[in-house]
Amino acid sequence: MSYQPNRRRHSQSPGTGRWPRMDGEVEFDEYVLACVFSRALEEIDAGEATATEATGLSRAELRDILTSRFPARLASAFSLEEVSDPALGMEEELLRGMLLAHARAGDMTSARFAKIIARRALRDDHLWRDLGLSDQAELSRLLATHFPKLASGNTQNMRWKKYLYRKLCEAEGFSLCTATSCRECNDFNDCFGPEEGKSRLERTKDGIE
Repeated sequence: MSYQPNRRRHSQSPGTGRWPRMDGEVEFDEYVLACVFSRALEEIDAGEATATEATGLSRAELRDILTSRFPARLASAFSLEEVSDPALGMEEELLRGMLLAHARAGDMTSARFAKIIARRALRDDHLWRDLGLSDQAELSRLLATHFPKLASGNTQNMRWKKYLYRKLCEAEGFSLCTATSCRECNDFNDCFGPEEGKSRLERTKDGIE
């Protein structure tokens, strides 16, 4: 069973680089959560993770979100009575702590997205894909909305996962890179530029067709 969010309402206008058009911030948050939950259900169905392991949220947090924002059939698909709260490794704890420190003060939704992003960043694909989003612009919107100060520092369009880990290493007093400048680095294309490719939904559709 999977839950597919309505992407058409949130897609970018062709040929523009502007934010996806939104009816409101709350609606965008719910859209992102739906995308994340769709990816989580894929991993649950494949036996790769439980609901809490896929999202980084506790059982209580998941139950609160699912029962207050989504259809009852989606909540039942997560089988929350059978799962335990997620265990955190050191890498995830550090990344979560940095995101929480930059989350909007007193905003529970921002705090929950910090946990989700920290968990999904441990996956191997582009971060926007592992969140189930349609493109990099949607991830940029999410980060700018809930972690504005942190997001505003990415002034050179560094890929978001690279940027987050670089900021984490800076905060911990480490350096990821020894190049004198980004422009002189052999790995420049791996850190900067568009994160191209199809979303998981598009790839699944292509496979079906």
